[in-house]
Amino acid sequence: MSNIPETGRTQRLTIRLVVLQILVLSLLATLGGRLWYLQIRTGSQYAAKAEGNHVREVVEPAVRGEILDASGRILAGNETKLVVSVSRTSLLQQKDKGKAVLARLAGVLGMTPKDVEEKVRLCDAKTPQPCWNGSPYQPIPVTQQATTQQAMQIMERREDFPGVTAQPTAVRKYTGVEGANAAQVLGYLSPVTDDEVTKTAEKPGRERRLPSDQIGRAGLESVYDDDLRGTTGIDRLEVDNLGRVIGSAGRTPAQAGNNLVTSIDARVQKVAEEQLAQAMSDARKVYDKITEKNYEADSGAVVVMDVNTGRIVAMASAPTFDPNVWVGGISAKDYQNLTGKDSNFPLLNRAIQGQSAPGSTFKVVSTAAAAQAGYSLDGHYPCPSSLTIGGREFKNFESQGHGSITLGQALEVSCDTVFYGLAYDQWMKDGGIKPKKDPGDWFFKTAKQFGLGAKTGIDLPSEVTGRVPDRQWKQSYYDANKDAWCAVAKSDKQDYASQIARENCVDGNVMRAGDAVNYSIGQGDTLVTPLQMARIYAALANGGTLYRPTIGKAIVSPGGELVREIQPHADGRIPADAKALEYIDEATRQVIERGTAAWKFTAVGWPQKQIELHAKTGTAEVAGKQTTSYLTTYSRDYAVVMTMSQAGTGSGASGDAVRRIYQALYGVDDKGAIDTNKALLPKPQAELPKFNQDGTAVIKQASYGGTATFLDPLQPAGPGAPAPVVWAALEPTRPTTTLRGRA
Repeated sequence: MSNIPETGRTQRLTIRLVVLQILVLSLLATLGGRLWYLQIRTGSQYAAKAEGNHVREVVEPAVRGEILDASGRILAGNETKLVVSVSRTSLLQQKDKGKAVLARLAGVLGMTPKDVEEKVRLCDAKTPQPCWNGSPYQPIPVTQQATTQQAMQIMERREDFPGVTAQPTAVRKYTGVEGANAAQVLGYLSPVTDDEVTKTAEKPGRERRLPSDQIGRAGLESVYDDDLRGTTGIDRLEVDNLGRVIGSAGRTPAQAGNNLVTSIDARVQKVAEEQLAQAMSDARKVYDKITEKNYEADSGAVVVMDVNTGRIVAMASAPTFDPNVWVGGISAKDYQNLTGKDSNFPLLNRAIQGQSAPGSTFKVVSTAAAAQAGYSLDGHYPCPSSLTIGGREFKNFESQGHGSITLGQALEVSCDTVFYGLAYDQWMKDGGIKPKKDPGDWFFKTAKQFGLGAKTGIDLPSEVTGRVPDRQWKQSYYDANKDAWCAVAKSDKQDYASQIARENCVDGNVMRAGDAVNYSIGQGDTLVTPLQMARIYAALANGGTLYRPTIGKAIVSPGGELVREIQPHADGRIPADAKALEYIDEATRQVIERGTAAWKFTAVGWPQKQIELHAKTGTAEVAGKQTTSYLTTYSRDYAVVMTMSQAGTGSGASGDAVRRIYQALYGVDDKGAIDTNKALLPKPQAELPKFNQDGTAVIKQASYGGTATFLDPLQPAGPGAPAPVVWAALEPTRPTTTLRGRA
């Protein structure tokens, strides 16, 4: 009996030993498998990572490509500056987080410690500009305007400035060549963010972004960033465990970015900018009888377009800014000036982002709509001084009547009541307050066929669509605002806005008669951009083709070879047959010769027989503001559109400025004499510029006599700067200095 317990213990010990053996063997198998995985399956990968622990990468920024005008003049280039940068990593390793170093640096650079600290702090949702929105591991530039003496003070006293470097670097320079600013067209640069670095980490070549990169944030710099940016170079250095360099692990050289040739002519751009600024200044001197104060003329835009290609020759927006303020990081003061409430937002490109009612310039669309709806172009229509519709009186401009006139004459004298009558009649045919199941809606459909209510597709970012306030828009707008309107309707307020809210609360989704007639003359809820109107009037000039507006003409390599050409693109045709086009063409010609624009053109000597111009004036009323000036014009070569907010009538405020732009283009003096030798661009420039063997553009001199002045983009500007280089007229080439390959 005594053997039974002993046997049980032996069995239990045996079982435990077997379990232990299995456990040991399992652990050995697991370790062996892991060892095989690490050493054989992924051994090369970890070996590379281990080796990488002893390799440090030094980034060599690529020289950014230049942005050139149509003749090869440099609009945006590069120049060498002494850049002082600070390493945040080094600052954070110091006891006081680098405050003493930044204070000493501020003293050397002639800045305040606060300004320097703001430059190197990181951007987040709670941190206002200025701040650093790039990688925290990248040296942060404090200034790109350091003097040689300042740089030497820093580099000779390294013990006082740990983490601070001063070295020559190629930085962006917006040249202002020929006096052209073009800030909203060119855009600006800013550092790449960590998110952008992470998202492109696995991408090759130019698609990959590194912490040292600067990328375009607006304008052409943004749209063509991949072409302009180039490929950053990387120098891989082998270091020991103390961080000392012991050899090289290879080098990938930087590749300069390609250049962008644009359709902008710097000389015409300057004229457009100057004439817009002058027109706004002149408008502010004119007394507005309605508001009993001078016009404010607070903003405006002008577009010069090649009618046969859609290419933009000039585009100006006001107020404007100097794009160089962004180079090296913008200051708090400059950022406030650009974005504060009192700035009137100069960063906006009002040619593509400024939306306003077009006023009577819209009547060419309404004329085409009337023709599509079946109204005769040969018919006569009443033009009384006012028209009463739905119990409301709709007056003609300045309450003037013209009897029974044609649609062409209605365009010529800008008769509102003719279009009121047509729109009301069509509204009634469509069912009025109770519309038919499938109403014609010709006035709305035609506007969309003209490209309104949609982006033009220009190669600039953040273009807006404008608005065609058709039935679908009315319903969606009502759905979004009904609750707010009805809340106001319950209040005791009796002002105009409250009365409108009460009406909208009841039937704000209904297309009323007043909506239809206001829309027909470019008023009401209609919104367009100057670029959309330039595109429409260019189509009227070229026989009906709607071209997609473009600024980029070609991508050219740093050596001057063509990479790709950006061809004009036709998006469709306006809804007008040959008869309608000829009819509108004749009517808009009469606007210049004897209509609402005559006093600014033929009456002051414009040579209409030699250079035929066409136009439509517009004066749009805006609730609570002064009227918007709109003037849309075209010749055989160009469409020129100018608009100004709170500036008065279309011809009165914009007429002189638009005429002077044409004078500069065609070489017409103030007495109407034509001198082709003084013409800046009597025909749009179709060919691309020629390039020298070193990749610099061959700048052809203007064909007119005298001298032409070109500012070297690498020379400093401002007081004390060297005088501009003046080259003799008709000299075939212009010496050009670039940093390509040397930055």
